Amino acid sequence: MPNQVQNLKSKIYDLEERTGKFGENIIDFCKIIPKNIINNPLINQLVGSGTSIGANYMEADACNSKKDFKHKIVISKKEAKESMHWLRMIARANPELAEQSRVLWKESHEFVLIFSSIVNNTK
Repeated sequence: MPNQVQNLKSKIYDLEERTGKFGENIIDFCKIIPKNIINNPLINQLVGSGTSIGANYMEADACNSKKDFKHKIVISKKEAKESMHWLRMIARANPELAEQSRVLWKESHEFVLIFSSIVNNTK
């Protein structure tokens, strides 16, 4: 397991840094997935959703209105949920990568919970 994925065990509480690190971990993880007809579309989808969590969070952090902020947080949550799906599919297609997928899946799930809480507390 790459060091970057293992580092998820020590939690980062700065969401900008945490989502950025998650995106980096997704990129590193996708580099080790065997390239083939099944994996290639899964990799593309995962890189897209996994790296956009942080991008949308950074946009939310720079918003001028609560409505726009909430909208961007909802998008971050949606991308985190989508990442969970693609990680599940990659684990199914590559059982030897199931544990690494699970570590990333758990972090993505935590983002879903965090962003849900932010949305629920934004009035």
